[in-house]
Amino acid sequence: MANHDQPGGGGRRSLTALAAEPIDDVDLAILDELASAYTALDPVPDGLVERLQFAITLDALNAEIAQLTRMDGLVGARTDAAAEVQTVTFTSQTTSTMITVTPDGADHVRIDGWVTDGAGMAIELRTVAARLQTAADDDGRFVFERVRHGMAQFVLRHPDDPSRPPVVTPALEI
Repeated sequence: MANHDQPGGGGRRSLTALAAEPIDDVDLAILDELASAYTALDPVPDGLVERLQFAITLDALNAEIAQLTRMDGLVGARTDAAAEVQTVTFTSQTTSTMITVTPDGADHVRIDGWVTDGAGMAIELRTVAARLQTAADDDGRFVFERVRHGMAQFVLRHPDDPSRPPVVTPALEI
């Protein structure tokens, strides 16, 4: 907008006419200032991009979505120092899954899980760094050891019935 005069009176152009003009250097400078103000006053939350990447997957389009139904922070003691243990439960129309997340050193956790009717169910743990796989035993129990802290999401599949959609949990910080 080359002409930045105020609209109205004296042959000046209207705001509509000004808005129809191409963006110029003054407009770009104003937009840069607005972007800086938004960045300072309302920054993008940490981890938002990672959570969106987990939420928007092709698997999720054809999946049964589990809901986070319970999340407890518990204090346990496996060593001399108390360690925080997190218990999380997910439920969907066909499956319930409970996991406990136990610290395993400064940068890792151990995840113990149980899935209802999960004998032989394929369990995938998606993290920013990797996709880990295991299978539930005859009692529906599964374990992931030495998992790095960060965003995580579980995908549960019925290998004996590929026509059943996978169950996908919401992403959570472990």
